[in-house]
Amino acid sequence: MDLDGARVLITGASSGIGATTARMLAGKGATVGLVARRAERLDEVLADCRQHTPDSERWAVDLSDLDAAERVVLEAWDRWGGLDALVNNAALPKRRHITHLTFEELDDIMRLNFGSPARMTMAVLPRMIERDRGVIVNVSSMGGRVGIADESAYCASKFALCGWSESLALDLWQTGVEVRLVIPGPIDTEIWDRPDNEPARYDGELFPPEVVAEGIAAAISDDHFEYYCPDLKGVVEFKSGDIDTYLLGAAEALKPPEER
Repeated sequence: MDLDGARVLITGASSGIGATTARMLAGKGATVGLVARRAERLDEVLADCRQHTPDSERWAVDLSDLDAAERVVLEAWDRWGGLDALVNNAALPKRRHITHLTFEELDDIMRLNFGSPARMTMAVLPRMIERDRGVIVNVSSMGGRVGIADESAYCASKFALCGWSESLALDLWQTGVEVRLVIPGPIDTEIWDRPDNEPARYDGELFPPEVVAEGIAAAISDDHFEYYCPDLKGVVEFKSGDIDTYLLGAAEALKPPEER
């Protein structure tokens, strides 16, 4: 798909990966729809996007309201007479040890991180299939391919999104609708500073959100299914090849240095 002239709806577009992606795609000529809760932040991103594509638009919506999530994707379709790509990027972290995690917290994270992309995709899919064209881009996480301590709720939602994407790609294989899966690594966004989360255990390098935005742009334009941003696929391959050694090493890394 040529990004120049494409119509792309992006969730979680008020900051971080979503905002960076919106600005990048607009700079490449795409009319972008921005969806997130924070209207003022959306307005800032929209103003930048409209410098390139004046017909870009924004919707201030809480996507944990699944009825509202469905309405906004259909409204965006009607606004432009179609969507060429839906980028399901909105998500929240939940760093909470399993002994302190409540089911209500798990349910909230599953609803936003997995329920809203699934609901929005299922709402727009019949129209894409009828037109025989479109791209669904699901932004998961390394936490959707490897388990992370203290992040069982987040990983559950992101593992679900990965499995959903793979099955969706198979179900749509004989149609003109394509499915893409983007796997961000540790990215320098607000996800590390969200309130009501335990401190992150990860203290390594953080990559700029442009790394993922470039992956999303490539996912819309190219013909591969999965995009690691940055390329940490080797970690996933190691875990898949020897899960016991991976778990042992990950558990050992949780110990204080003097106990290792």
